[in-house]
Amino acid sequence: MHEENVLADWHARATALEEQVNAVMVDQSHAVHLMLVAIFARGHALLEGDVGVGKTTLLRALARGLGGGYERLEGTVDLMPSDMVYHTYVNESGQPCVEPGPLLRHGQGLATFFFNEINRARPQMHSLLLRLMAERSMAAFNREYHFPHLLVFADRNRVEREETFELPAAARDRFFMEINVTMPEAREARRALMADPRFHDTDRLIEEVEPGIVDYTALNDLATTLQHRITVSEALQDYALDLWEAVRAPAYHGIHLDDVDTETLVAGGGSPRGMSMMIRAARVHAWLADRAMVVPEDIRAVFLETAGHRIFFNPVYELRRDEIIGRLIGAALERVAAP
Repeated sequence: MHEENVLADWHARATALEEQVNAVMVDQSHAVHLMLVAIFARGHALLEGDVGVGKTTLLRALARGLGGGYERLEGTVDLMPSDMVYHTYVNESGQPCVEPGPLLRHGQGLATFFFNEINRARPQMHSLLLRLMAERSMAAFNREYHFPHLLVFADRNRVEREETFELPAAARDRFFMEINVTMPEAREARRALMADPRFHDTDRLIEEVEPGIVDYTALNDLATTLQHRITVSEALQDYALDLWEAVRAPAYHGIHLDDVDTETLVAGGGSPRGMSMMIRAARVHAWLADRAMVVPEDIRAVFLETAGHRIFFNPVYELRRDEIIGRLIGAALERVAAP
């Protein structure tokens, strides 16, 4: 099949996946679209949002549409790296047994791994996850295991502070995007979630999504093709560089925020890797909009989600991160002129 026809077929499948997931998620079209950007750019995502807003449902629905193995692990303070690799038990005959854990159960067919409440797990777990995300591999039982089709998703408990371990900068930077799943704003959407029995049985709801709408084993090759086919002009590259510099040194670029000293706000971050991921996301965003080239709207649409969690504040401002980062990104987008 000609490459143009292949891409057209993929675009139709991506659209179908988005439509079906939106049909089971109420008023979450923005989060669904950003998740598709991460999936087709082959990037891991950190999900943010209050308890009970549908993060797990969203991920399960997308995992069903992608096919492949799906695993979920709950973060706890006593969780150990070995718990991801194997589990032991005593069988009916009283004999000790060892079986593969969530990472090894599906072998190379593992496509979606969800780490729930990742900040409840200790730093040892973060280290293992960092390698898994960076290399899609791990060492166990004196051999290397590879997961070529794997995407890692995680969310954080933002309410409790006791017995939690915030992600280090290196781990946060490995997440391609940080996507906020918010409470539906429309009153009728909230009414439906509250009163419509259809949304009370999550398992049956997710079954409404057609399994394997897209072929998860072909996504790596598709992502490579998209990154080469969707063009970014030099003017757009300069625009992205200007935005990058503005959030790294906001005061120098004339950005001022109420109740914030922008001279001392930013301690670091905004790495070249992070900005390359922003361009990757912008290319996929353009493709999903059926364009062959990136326009300023594509960069603006993904800038917060790809750059925000990579900007590290000085400790005096870090506890106000959720409030400040959106204002900082918004001010940079207003300050830097688009071509």
